[in-house]
Amino acid sequence: MDTLFVHLRAAPNPKKQMKLYIIAGEASGDLHGSNLIKALKTKEADLDIHCWGGELMEDAGATLVKHYRDLAFMGFAEVIANLGTILKNIKFCKENIEEFAPDALVLIDYPGFNMRIAEWAHEKGIKVFYYISPQIWAWKQNRVHKIKRVVDRMHVILPFEKPFYDKFDYDVEFVGHPLLDEIVGNTNSEKDEAASFRKEFSLDDRPIITLAPGSRKQEISRMLPVMNEVAKRFPDYQFVIAGAPSQLVEFYQEFADSDLKIIHGRTYDLFQHSIAGLVTSGTATLEAALFRLPQVVCYKAGWISYWIARQLVKLKYISLVNLIMDQQIVTELIQHDMNADRVESELKAILSEKVRLKMKQDYDQLHTLLGGPGASERTAASMLKILHSN
Repeated sequence: MDTLFVHLRAAPNPKKQMKLYIIAGEASGDLHGSNLIKALKTKEADLDIHCWGGELMEDAGATLVKHYRDLAFMGFAEVIANLGTILKNIKFCKENIEEFAPDALVLIDYPGFNMRIAEWAHEKGIKVFYYISPQIWAWKQNRVHKIKRVVDRMHVILPFEKPFYDKFDYDVEFVGHPLLDEIVGNTNSEKDEAASFRKEFSLDDRPIITLAPGSRKQEISRMLPVMNEVAKRFPDYQFVIAGAPSQLVEFYQEFADSDLKIIHGRTYDLFQHSIAGLVTSGTATLEAALFRLPQVVCYKAGWISYWIARQLVKLKYISLVNLIMDQQIVTELIQHDMNADRVESELKAILSEKVRLKMKQDYDQLHTLLGGPGASERTAASMLKILHSN
């Protein structure tokens, strides 16, 4: 009996299930988060992951705590107007993290919210990984000191970000851009596939021009009326709205003529089969470039938000394409320049063969700078290595 008792006490403890808590606050974060979750679970299938994100992260195997559509407030004025909701979300998030007790917190972009959570988590002794850096190189560079203090490991996706952090003696890891994982192998434009796409959505034989007015209601309400007006001026082309999964068809119809088609959740297919695009500044501009789609970048914010941004942001460009290349590859129409006459003029320019060819050649250089596919895999391996070493 004594021997049995000693044997039972000496038996090894079962392996503790590792738990991660991931926070993404936008559609792009949901996409990149889902690919990261897939890569993590490929390496460690029994990971227990809770997340703030969307259907993609949930489908990848995470338990969805809160959807990003409840978090998307854009611009300074909009944030102030919804401050009460934001503070409630922060309070709930902290309580939920404490209840779940994760081994690490994984933050994906969404800096206004995530940096608050990072600081709190650091004080609680929770390891903090940040995937897709806040754009501190654009404004408030002194935030790098807070990041150094509260983030255990930063995984950056833009080639100029590592040299930026090096200037502040903070060692970050450049993992490449995760969009390459999404787009490589998805850029086939076979004639049969194009015909099938047109047939699926009852599109005619005219060349397609994609309208990408953004994913947030504030963006769409400002961009789409102008894009809609421009579409009327090009009867030889068919304009198609790339609908964001988080928005209803009825919302787009408030700002667009009834003959404009809206295709939800198929933006990559539209980029692949279009001849040009009017694209709202953000991740979509880089996605369009990786599909080698000639584009005009559009951006219009509320006047208060725009004025404040002008005082704070010190960049030559707003689009990721131009920022990465450090030169103007695509035209940016910002605020008062984002009007129907200017958009019409720039769209005519990118429909000319000479301009299209030059833009596509520049896109090829951009593709090379982004580091090749495998960002999700590299990031997952790095995070798990750190966690297991501890």
